[in-house]
Amino acid sequence: MNAHLGWLAAYALAQLALGAWIARRVRSAGDFFVAGRRLGPGLLFSTMLAANIGAGSTVGATGLGYADGLAATWWVLSAGLGSLVLALAIGPAIRRVAAQHDLRTVGDYLEFRFGVGVRTTIAALLWVGALFILAGQLIAVAWILNVAAGVPKLVGCLLAGALITAYFAAGGLLTSAYVNIVQLVVKLVGFAIAIPFALAASGGWDAVRALHPTDTYWNPWQGGASGLVYLAMLGPAFIVSPGLLQKVYGARDDRAVRVGVGLNALALVLYAPVPVLLGMMARAQFPDLPQAELALPTLLMQGVPAAVGALGLAAVFSAELSAADAVLFILTTSLAQDFYKRFANPGATDAQLLRVTRLTAVVAGALGVAIALVAAGVVSALSIFYTIMGVSLFIPIVGGLATPRLASADAMAAILAGMAVVGGWRVALGGRPFHGVTPAMGGLAAAIVACLLVHLARGRRAAALPSTAP
Repeated sequence: MNAHLGWLAAYALAQLALGAWIARRVRSAGDFFVAGRRLGPGLLFSTMLAANIGAGSTVGATGLGYADGLAATWWVLSAGLGSLVLALAIGPAIRRVAAQHDLRTVGDYLEFRFGVGVRTTIAALLWVGALFILAGQLIAVAWILNVAAGVPKLVGCLLAGALITAYFAAGGLLTSAYVNIVQLVVKLVGFAIAIPFALAASGGWDAVRALHPTDTYWNPWQGGASGLVYLAMLGPAFIVSPGLLQKVYGARDDRAVRVGVGLNALALVLYAPVPVLLGMMARAQFPDLPQAELALPTLLMQGVPAAVGALGLAAVFSAELSAADAVLFILTTSLAQDFYKRFANPGATDAQLLRVTRLTAVVAGALGVAIALVAAGVVSALSIFYTIMGVSLFIPIVGGLATPRLASADAMAAILAGMAVVGGWRVALGGRPFHGVTPAMGGLAAAIVACLLVHLARGRRAAALPSTAP
């Protein structure tokens, strides 16, 4: 166990060193926020996929596969389908607007399109939601350290928070884009090598197919809490996620967005069954785990040869770190640009923005650790983030790009109605589905209806006003 911990520590230090070396190229807030708008298809692909294969699609999805079976594939598959829409439609359109008007955050776009009220409301929601997804990444790292070396959850979360904050604060998007290449290679190689060994140790495919812990374990559409229902929560969130959109801002042209983000979407679709099958393999070997989200680290520690397990753990470790730095990107750039520069210091220099952004990374890391210590698990923490993102941002981003007729009042009605339904749902039903309808479905439907009603009411009022024409 100490050997595994030693390998992880060495790998973490190597990432810190690489991040510090690349950070020397960060000369301005433009480099930090949007990488100088010079990301080509390859860098955009690697940084997008590295961010998307994080705690939810490794530790979380493997736990869902362990508990719910084949239907858990929809967790990552939904993200891939949402990313495809981002690649072909939303991404190129918002990149052009951002480049033309020198927009650096999603908040910049929202103010440009709808005004400061919508920007401030979304920025506040972003901070709440993004802290939960950061907590999810930290919990995943803590599970790895716990299984690998018996490190308590508190210590694991603190170590993960310190590491992520240190290398992200050095250089922002530019550093992350290059470090993500290394992380992505480690992930792909690690999982590719671990899968056949894990399958063999589980008794082969026949032993996995013999699993029937529930009647719906092999149902591809619905099993336990998993299934097609994830499409309503994860699909919209991956179309409008601020962290992903800001990576799109860094693209050098529309082709880079279509190719880079499109390849990321294809990779997610192909990867979707991998963690689920690993969860099933873990179920075949370790049917009585106390926590389903321990399935992946337990499988890599005890279910495969030691060298293979060490590489697999490094792959999972990479996944959580790359996703966590994407979340810090949302939190830090949002506070610096949406609050500090917009309200506190409109004339802030690049040097001042960088100082505020790096200080925010430290504060956000600490808050993420605090939430991780009380959150139930990876999937529960991430579900809160994805629901908030999909419900609050889908109408303002997609509608704002689709039609110039969408006004600030329409967007604000959508945001408030969607969040009111989601919040009320959580209070009344604890976030559980109601007759097959999830909070994400209900919130998104409420946002669409509220937007349409306010839009129609504005149209009627405008038609009823007396004409001022001569």
